[in-house]
Amino acid sequence: MESFATLIKNRRSTRKFTDRLLNPEQVEMILKAALMAPASKRKNPWQFVVVEDKDMLAKLSECKPVGAAFLKDCALAVVVLANVMESDVWVEDASVASIYMQLQAEDLGLGSCWCQIRNRQTEDDADAAQYVRGLLNIPYQLEVLSIIGFGYKDQERKPFDESHLQWEKIHLGSYPMPGENGPEEA
Repeated sequence: MESFATLIKNRRSTRKFTDRLLNPEQVEMILKAALMAPASKRKNPWQFVVVEDKDMLAKLSECKPVGAAFLKDCALAVVVLANVMESDVWVEDASVASIYMQLQAEDLGLGSCWCQIRNRQTEDDADAAQYVRGLLNIPYQLEVLSIIGFGYKDQERKPFDESHLQWEKIHLGSYPMPGENGPEEA
């Protein structure tokens, strides 16, 4: 295992995957990471649909006009859901579980990419979540947050360049008043 600092520096969105399939142990480790993610009051409102079927991956890749095409070529997609009746912070809880999966994938030497579904539309302006719901028979109490695609990286990306860190977004003690050491005036 890499250090956490190295892991977060190296994890970059992967949109091009090889044809190589994941082994069951890799899939299990990714899913375990999701199930170990913290959740508000430990309600664990998240649920996950695991998709490896190439025909279904191709259909999922059509859930929106931009930003989903990579799903057709990934080895595994995990549709991230949450029960809105169990938690008012389901978006946050499901998001944390999502990044846990992505960090686990990176630690395994795999690539991943987040495909936003919530509040997105299909090419013909239908609700993307409804499209995914229909494909996978998802019950209505479960909201579709995202789809995370996983697979072996077709190309390596450079680690995050720390010279691009936006330190101006960090505020010590309180947010500066307009004109007080703030780069932007209100």
